[in-house]
Amino acid sequence: MHLIEVSTPAHRKDFLRLPVRLYKNDPNWIRPLDQDINAVFDPAKNKFFAHGECTRWIIQNGNGETVGRVAAFINRNNAYTYDQPTGGMGFFECINHRETAFQLFDACREWLQARGMEAMDGPINFGDRNKWWGLLVEGFTEPNYGMFYHHPYYRGLFEAYGFRDYYRQYTYFRKVMEPLHPIVIRKAERIFANPDYAFRHIEKDKLGKYGEDFRTIYNKAWANRGDVPEMTPDQLRAVMQEFKPILDEDIVWFAYYKEEPVGFFVMLPEMNQIFKHVNGKLDLPGIVKFLWHRRRRTCTKMFGLVFGFIPEFQGKGLESAIVAAAGKHVQVPGQHYQDFEMNWIGDFHPTMMKMVEIMGGKACKTHITYRKLFDESKPFRRAPVVS
Repeated sequence: MHLIEVSTPAHRKDFLRLPVRLYKNDPNWIRPLDQDINAVFDPAKNKFFAHGECTRWIIQNGNGETVGRVAAFINRNNAYTYDQPTGGMGFFECINHRETAFQLFDACREWLQARGMEAMDGPINFGDRNKWWGLLVEGFTEPNYGMFYHHPYYRGLFEAYGFRDYYRQYTYFRKVMEPLHPIVIRKAERIFANPDYAFRHIEKDKLGKYGEDFRTIYNKAWANRGDVPEMTPDQLRAVMQEFKPILDEDIVWFAYYKEEPVGFFVMLPEMNQIFKHVNGKLDLPGIVKFLWHRRRRTCTKMFGLVFGFIPEFQGKGLESAIVAAAGKHVQVPGQHYQDFEMNWIGDFHPTMMKMVEIMGGKACKTHITYRKLFDESKPFRRAPVVS
C-alpha cells in the first residue's frame, strides 16, 4: 500500500471519487455535494484555517487504485481544552482491510503527535459540529444532509485500532402528523396563557433581525461551554447566506420573553431528498434539478437543525410551547411534510434526550464520536454530562 499526501488536482479528484466506488451497491448512500467537501479543505472558504491546520491522504494499492482516504486537523481554539491536547481526524473511507485502515489512522496519529497533540477525535469535521461528525453505527438508512454515512464494518476498524466511545449522537424520528403528547400540550398551554411570552416564525424580509436574535441565544446557551466558541457577526452572516435559499418560514421558530429572544427551534427541509438526484454536483444541470424538485415539493421530510434555550429559561415548559406553536403551522391537512428527524442529540445531554422522547421522538440513528489516546496508560474519560 502506498500512502500519498493530497497535493494535486488528481489526488483531490481521487479523494472525492473514492466513496462513489465504495458505496456503489448501497441504495441508501447519498453522494455529498462535491463543493461541500472541497470547501472543508479550502483555506479561502473554511474559517477554521485561521486558527488551525489540516492535511489529508489517499492510499493506493499495488495497481495504483485508491482504496482509502483520511484527513487530520488541529483546531487550536479547542485543542487544549481537554485533559490531553486533542486533534481530529475525519472523512475516513476505506476498503474492508485492517492493515490499510490502520495505515491511515497511523498517518493521522503521527501528524498530530508531531504538532504536540496527545489524542485524536474522529471521525469529525475540520469545522462546526453541525456537519460531518461521528461514525454511523446504527440506522443505515438515507443520511440527512451534512451527516456522515458509513459502511457497518468501519466500527470494527475504529475499535480494533483503539478508538473509544467518547460520546454518542442520536437522530430522532417522528411522523409530522402524529399528535403531541398530552404533557407537551399541557405545558404549552400554561406558557401560552402568560402574555410575557411570544412565539414567532421567521420572515424572510427580516432575516437580519432574526439572525441577531439567533446569535444572542446561541452565545448565551452554548458559547464558552466546553469547546464551543462564541458566534461572531461574520460567522452569522456566513450561516445565513448558506441557509437562506432553503429556509421555510413556517418551520423556523423563536421564543421571546418580554420581547427579548430566549430560544429557537430551527428546522429545515431535508435537502438530501433533493441532492440525491444531482450526483454530488450543483453545476447547471444540478441546479435545474434542484429548482425543479424544490418547486414540486418532492422533499417530504424536515429535520431539526438546532433547538435550544438560554439557561435561565430551560425547564420552564418553553420547549413544549415552541414545538406546539410550530405544530399549529405544520400539522395541518394538505401540507407536504410527512416525516421529521432531529439530528445531533448527544448522550452527554440526557435532559435534551428526555425532552425529545416526550415529544414523540424515537431514536433511529446512532453516530459515535470516538477518541484515541496516544498514551493509553492515561485515564480515559467520556464527555462530561451537560446539566
